[in-house]
Amino acid sequence: MTLRFLIRKELKQFVRNQFLPKLIIVFPVMIMLVIPWIVNMDIRNIRLSIVDQDGSSTSEKLIQRLEASSYFILTDVTHSYREALRELELGGTDAVVEIPKYFEQSLISGEQAPLQISINAVNQTKGALGSNYLSAVCSDFYADNFQTSSGTSGGAPAVPRISISVLNKFNPLMDYKIYMIPAYMVIVIILLGGFLPALNIVGEKEKGTIEQINITPVRKTTFIFAKLIPYWVLGILVLSVCMLLAWLVYGLSPGKGIWTVYLFSVLFIFAISGFGLTVSNYSDTMQQAMFVMFFFILIFMLMSGLLTPISSMPRWAQILTWLNPPRYFIEMLRGVYLQGCTLADLGTQLLALLGFDAFFGTWAVLSYRKTA
Repeated sequence: MTLRFLIRKELKQFVRNQFLPKLIIVFPVMIMLVIPWIVNMDIRNIRLSIVDQDGSSTSEKLIQRLEASSYFILTDVTHSYREALRELELGGTDAVVEIPKYFEQSLISGEQAPLQISINAVNQTKGALGSNYLSAVCSDFYADNFQTSSGTSGGAPAVPRISISVLNKFNPLMDYKIYMIPAYMVIVIILLGGFLPALNIVGEKEKGTIEQINITPVRKTTFIFAKLIPYWVLGILVLSVCMLLAWLVYGLSPGKGIWTVYLFSVLFIFAISGFGLTVSNYSDTMQQAMFVMFFFILIFMLMSGLLTPISSMPRWAQILTWLNPPRYFIEMLRGVYLQGCTLADLGTQLLALLGFDAFFGTWAVLSYRKTA
């Protein structure tokens, strides 16, 4: 009975707040509709400058092939490598392809005709992918124009053509948005389900209303659960909005795994909100709670595999990710949404979240100091 009245109090306080009810609608809509189009690891629109020292019909065809690629924007065709390199240094172009003299003649005679690619590698990912794209386009150009099924133009031995069929599993179009959308759902739940509980108790401390609770016979466990349950409801509501948007806008749905998603969501929300309440218990001001939560949530997201694969991290960092609750929730969402995983395939993630629930729930109860 006491728990019911406390939950009702929390819900009334939430509804009376002029900002929070609007936030739980606007925030997930913005995250799901705007961020996937902005944060994209697909490398396109690489600004390309070409130094054509050959001036032949073959070099002209290669330039046209590079210009036709959707990955490149041809900014300049020049005869001066020094001028092109200067543009690369000044940031006017991202890559320079130098076509040497006698390029066409070398290809016709079957000799090696090296192309030099100079690329801005300050951004390692963009540099590596850009050079790979350029190499692939140039190789395709050579295969299409100077390599036939009967042999090569210079009398070199015939090179057999190999037909390669590529099947992209789980993400057929290799769309980066499809890979990231489940992770964005996790960001929404972390920020709303983690930050708001962290500001809850410390907010009552600043207002002085916490003293009214302390002088009542309400048990600490009842008080903490009354604080956590509204965030379960909030988290499930926000997740439902995200799932609806993912289905309507991107055509992504969990299929038969929808109840698996909701089960894991309840467990994850309990863990992250329990952590938020624990931070709130130890904080004296809202500013202090916000800084502590910002620090931990930043670490949680960077070490969860949300943006970079865990397998690419150093060994010590990979070990630390086992202590990171969002890791298991992200693995579940991507598994269900992209690979069709069932509850039976997610036993490790389920046990991990149950463990975090027990740990953070117990810590939140024990750390709440009831002075009365």
